[in-house]
This record gives sequence, C-alpha cells and structure tokens, in this order.
Amino acid sequence: MPTSEGAHPKSRTAARRAQRRAPTIDDVALAAGVSRGTVSRVLNGGHYVSPASLTAVTRAMRETGYVVNQSARTLVTGRASAVAFVLPEPQERLFEDPNFSVLLRTCTRALAERDYSLVLMLAESAEAHERVMRYVRSGHVDGVLLISTHAGDPFLEQLDRGGVAAVACGKPLGHEGGLPYVAADDREGARQMTRYLLEQGRTRVATITGPLDTPGGRERLEGYRDVLGRRALKRRIASATDFSIEAGDAAMTDLLARSPDLDAVFVASDLLAAGALQALRRAGRSVPDEVAVGGFDDSRLAESTQPALTTVRQPLERVATEMVDVLLQLIAGEPVASRILPTELVRRGSA
Repeated sequence: MPTSEGAHPKSRTAARRAQRRAPTIDDVALAAGVSRGTVSRVLNGGHYVSPASLTAVTRAMRETGYVVNQSARTLVTGRASAVAFVLPEPQERLFEDPNFSVLLRTCTRALAERDYSLVLMLAESAEAHERVMRYVRSGHVDGVLLISTHAGDPFLEQLDRGGVAAVACGKPLGHEGGLPYVAADDREGARQMTRYLLEQGRTRVATITGPLDTPGGRERLEGYRDVLGRRALKRRIASATDFSIEAGDAAMTDLLARSPDLDAVFVASDLLAAGALQALRRAGRSVPDEVAVGGFDDSRLAESTQPALTTVRQPLERVATEMVDVLLQLIAGEPVASRILPTELVRRGSA
C-alpha cells in the first residue's frame, strides 16, 4: 500500500526514466507503486480507489510529467471532456458586448474546475450553424452552452430535438419546455425599473426594447407593460434592431420624434442605454432633469456613461456558473430543471 511519505527509490528511478521520453500509464503505476488498473481508475474518475492510492498516483503523474491522452480517454469513457460555447451572433458582438465576455470567462473557469475544456464557436450564418452542429454531433464535445438565442433559429430547433446535451442562456423562446435554460428574471427586472421611474414622479415613461426575437427583448417589454398597463402607449415603445450603442441611438432618436413629451425611458440593455444618452445629448435634453434613463445589465459600461447609469443588475457570473452546473448534470444523465435568478435595481445618476 502506498503511503504519503517520500517516494521509494525505485519510484524515483521510474520517474526519471519516464521524463526522458513520453511517460506512459505503466510509468505512473511503477512510480506510484500501484497496479496499472488503479491508475486507470484514477484517470477515469477515481472510483473504488483508496485515498492513499489516489495521492500516490497524483504525485506520480506530477513527477513523471504524465499527461492524459484525451483521445484514448474518450474511447474508453465515451466522453470528450469538452463543451462548446456557441454564440449565434456576428463575431464583433463578442468583443463589443461586455455581457458575452463575462459569460465566456466565467464558463471557462467553472468548466476548468471540473476538468472540462471550453470550445468557443461562433454561428452567425446558416452555414456556420451547420458546421457547428456537425462538430457537436461528431462527438468532439459532450454538450453545448447556447448563448444569445433567437426565436425561430433552426439551430435552436435542432438542439431541442434531442441527441445533444444543451443549456440555453435566457429563455429559448418557443422551446422553453424542451430545452433547459438559466436566466435572469428579465420580466421582473423590467417591472422593478418601470416602477422605480414612476416612483420618481415620471408620468410619461417610454421604453426601448431589444430585438423582439430575443428573450431579453420580449420579456423586458412585457415587464414594462405589466406595470404601465394602458399607459404603455405604442408611440412610446421603440424596438432596437440589436443590442448595440448605435441601435440605442437610433431608437432614442425615433422615440423623441414620435413622443417628444417623454420624461423617462427604460432601455432594455446598458449598451442601448449608452446610445440613448448620446441621442438625448444631441437633442439638448438634460439627463436626469428632463429625461430619466434606466438601463438593464449593470455591465462595466454602466459606471462609465455620463451620467452613470441607473440600471438593473442581472447576476451574469451566477448565470454562467449555473449553466455549467445544469449542463454537466445533463451530461451525467441526471434530471435537471431550468433556473430563473433574481435581479436587483442599482441606482446611479441617470434616474
């Protein structure tokens, strides 16, 4: 039985020999003083291995420089130990939208803690969708983290049909019952912001929605309508073409033309709100004196706008961590349920 004391001289010799060439599982077994089968069990999850043997094998792997042959491991376990992070958006959005970088960074870290790799895949076109689906179905990854879903997306339809473990970020519109998801409570967050603007004495509250084929666009509009009811006039609702500063500027310009008497605007993302602030400055409208502005996300952008943005914080790091948790449960064959996480109002200078 191996002990936690220093390695036996024979083990140290085996480690030195292994370092002169590519070490094998047999080198690890010799250095650890255990059987080849024990090393194999450690590599495949550590089941039925004593703590002392586990410690000895781990130390021997470090001393010999042994690295798991992932291809061989996949053949044995049927698992690739990798997950695809699929973003069906134009490439530039990955770098322009701070939310995506938070999700990517947090998912990568959470997967690494479980000894999984992350493969970033952009799927902005029909051809890219097909390429990603071929890659996923070929067994190169064990599952998919699907970011930024759009209603009617064929890729979403293919994932919902089954055969691939997948979790969506945000409600996958039209597939809520088939595809598990983790989401911030978009609708309640929109209610929080709309109520807050009314509580500040604003009486003509407009909104700029995100694209209405996205969960953030649709759910946040519904939250706004929940609070305003009949006061949610069509002329005070503008839909942005995407979640970008440019789209926010254009939508705010449209709102001012159609509803120049507005005194507040709830904007469905911080990027859109930054664009709305640009348009209001250009129009000579003072924020928050003449028009109060509220955003959604609490991204790093929110503190750098002039004035700093009152917004709704969605817990993106927790969303990403829980997406990984749900996906790995799916991969393991465990039952899962979708998760909706609470939002929080953050007060700053814009409202």
